[in-house]
Amino acid sequence: MDAVVFVLGAVLIALVCTQLGLVTLSSIREMLHGRERRRLALEALREHIETARISRARREQEALHWNGYRKFVVQRKVCEADNVCSFYLAPHDGKRLPLFKPGQYLTFRLKIPGRDKPVIRCYSLSDAPRSEYYRITIKRVGPPPQQPDSPPGLVSNYFHDHVHEGDILDVQAPNGHFVLDPADRRPVALIAGGVGITPLLCMVNSIAARETVRPMWLFYGVRNGKEHAMKEHLRELAGRHEHIRVVNFYSHPTDQDVAGSDYDHGECIRVELLRQYLKSTNYQFFVCGPPGMMQAVTTQLRDWGVPKEDILTEAFGPATVSKVFASPPPATPGAGTPAGPATKVKVTFSKSGKVCCWDAKAENLLDFALSNGVQIDCGCRAGNCGTCVVALKSGKVNYLTEHGAAVEEGACLTCVTAPQEDIVLDA
Repeated sequence: MDAVVFVLGAVLIALVCTQLGLVTLSSIREMLHGRERRRLALEALREHIETARISRARREQEALHWNGYRKFVVQRKVCEADNVCSFYLAPHDGKRLPLFKPGQYLTFRLKIPGRDKPVIRCYSLSDAPRSEYYRITIKRVGPPPQQPDSPPGLVSNYFHDHVHEGDILDVQAPNGHFVLDPADRRPVALIAGGVGITPLLCMVNSIAARETVRPMWLFYGVRNGKEHAMKEHLRELAGRHEHIRVVNFYSHPTDQDVAGSDYDHGECIRVELLRQYLKSTNYQFFVCGPPGMMQAVTTQLRDWGVPKEDILTEAFGPATVSKVFASPPPATPGAGTPAGPATKVKVTFSKSGKVCCWDAKAENLLDFALSNGVQIDCGCRAGNCGTCVVALKSGKVNYLTEHGAAVEEGACLTCVTAPQEDIVLDA
């Protein structure tokens, strides 16, 4: 009898313990589920707050944006290298500035003595986005080496010789599509030739200013140490940030330039040398510099197997890289093919009363018009400032490269277009 009672008691205790265990397990599970619900709710709240913050910041930036030209004061003028100067520009009205995308440019309207009309030029921003000032860096342009008797660069020399601290300039808001996406985490390879460092320097400074680590290589080519702009600044950045690395190329080093200290390679930039550092094509490439250098580098990158969409370029002056690198835009069905040497296409200039047969050697409609005595105002010659825009009264054109200026329907940027068929321009 005692044994039966003992067994029943043990069974009862076991049942009670099991029940308590189930209740405890259920409580623990509920507690864990409650924690997960609270975590998810907190995460959703944080995302909502971040979305609201981004939306508010976007509205604030849109409110700071301006149309047309705005007055800026030259706060500082700093020599960076031989014939290279930086200009620090603060808004004359003292209000905050909208931030910009690293790689964008400013458009200037300049009243140069001896010129009947204002001259328009675009210059890349060369520092990380700030709300107090903008910075541009300009190299003085001399006569072409093959034409020493030709006049030097009009606007670059005007900035160097006639623009001083305290002067006021007319400036449009930042613009351009050659930009680094700050939210992108992919490794970046920046390839700069000469003063082409300016938009890429803006990208370097922007990456350095962010808390997130984004691997970045800067390959910088100049003739020698005298032309090496921002040398100490870039060396300091590379020393302070492990994810930022700089490799310098001197095509014509002088006796004062020290290999291994001032420069890493005594030759022009070649992708074959870049491959020693990058090891793979898993990078987003940004290329900016003289046309010849850009043509060579972009071709070599494509030969290496870098996808076209991962190579971004910014041309100085006429966008010559497009001829080697970019495929021509597809023709509209039924509209014929892009005009070429064997295609007889008529270009009619309605105001001037001239009808000319398109010559592909002209490279773009602006050069073609000027060569035929038709005057069209121009500025940057890279499709960014919008000065050369002309109404397209009939026909279709092809864009030879991407452009920064907005164009209304029924108009075209003559500096970066060629006729696709017979066209009539309001010029």
